[in-house]
Amino acid sequence: MSNIYKQILELAEKYKPDMSRFLRDMIAIPSESCNEEKLIQRIKHEMEKVGFNRIEIDPMGNILGYIGHGKHLIAMDAHIDTVGVGNIDNWECDPYEGYEDDEIILGRGASDQEGGMAAMVYAGKIIKDLKLEGDYTLLVVGSVQEEDCDGLCWQYIIQEQNIRPEFVVLTEPTSCNIYRGQRGRMEIKIKTNGVSCHGSAPERGENAIYKMAPIIQELEQLNERLISHPFLGKGSLTVSEIFFTSPSRCAVADSCWISIDRRLTAGEDKEYAINQIKNLPSVKRAGAEVTMYTYSRPSYTGLVYPTESYFPTWFIEEDHPVCKTLLEAYENLFNEKALLDKWTFSTNGVSIMGKFGIPCIGFGPGHEDQAHAPNEKTWKEELVKAAAMYASIPLIYIEKYCHEMPTTTVNLADK
Repeated sequence: MSNIYKQILELAEKYKPDMSRFLRDMIAIPSESCNEEKLIQRIKHEMEKVGFNRIEIDPMGNILGYIGHGKHLIAMDAHIDTVGVGNIDNWECDPYEGYEDDEIILGRGASDQEGGMAAMVYAGKIIKDLKLEGDYTLLVVGSVQEEDCDGLCWQYIIQEQNIRPEFVVLTEPTSCNIYRGQRGRMEIKIKTNGVSCHGSAPERGENAIYKMAPIIQELEQLNERLISHPFLGKGSLTVSEIFFTSPSRCAVADSCWISIDRRLTAGEDKEYAINQIKNLPSVKRAGAEVTMYTYSRPSYTGLVYPTESYFPTWFIEEDHPVCKTLLEAYENLFNEKALLDKWTFSTNGVSIMGKFGIPCIGFGPGHEDQAHAPNEKTWKEELVKAAAMYASIPLIYIEKYCHEMPTTTVNLADK
């Protein structure tokens, strides 16, 4: 190992207690989507403490911390909002008070994904301590509302702030492997209409719930027939919510609607997925309405930035310069080859790469199976590995790979 990578690792290990404390502090601040303000202020304090050159909070509420002043803009992103805690009885400890021992930190957000935020901030300190600044500017983003609407934050950053990095490292949990893509997703609504009447004589009306029942059965069967891809895997769908209207409990329901979480593999897009459902015999028979949801919930600052609930599939080539950058950083630090893989779930890459064609690559502490789960935890050694990686990536990119960057990065999901 060259001396510089040894020093980076030594400092990452030295700052393990600081990262752990910072992560525990973040976990202790409830920060569900659209309620992240207190957490953003806590992150700002830590960025100031470790010596970021510039810190901004944009009108949506995202925090943007800058290290260096060079011409190559490299971004790293962690969404800092979390889902709720679910059934508290499933937790072994208070999800915000958390738990810590020599190996793990437990609490809501530990893996998904405040651990990534802690590692990024202390990567900035490592860069400062070792004077690794070069012809680059590192932008560390703590993004909001991702759990509600993945990619919305980066739609705003790119379109309204006019910030376009050369590439973005997504710090969503990867078990410290390197990820180069993901399936997309969309949120679909199906509605049936009926005619209400008194429940004592249901034949006088038209029950919208009964109309929905065969649709749900056909959707379950459709899931089994969805296409697959050698790298990304199979598309999927599940009915995630069901609603109805009725004049009372002793009346026939006059409307019913369901929500569908549709995961899109390569070769599938929103028109394809919507038409699949519209063409189901039960949907045609019921005259059901099939539409896509839109998202327009205000951020904690009050800003409303509406978007359709469609999040495109994306993945990049194995030999893309950003893949090579991370693979080399990993090998230089840990003296072994990294696993190159993909996420099962969705990330802010749906906008960054999926909509805007800015290459994304993933490396994060924590594990996917901890996301949204009770007793969510992350591993301290992975915080150390991630901080070392984040400090090394700009160095290797500027030295070896920035001149290889293509003018346009092809989204292989579109081929």
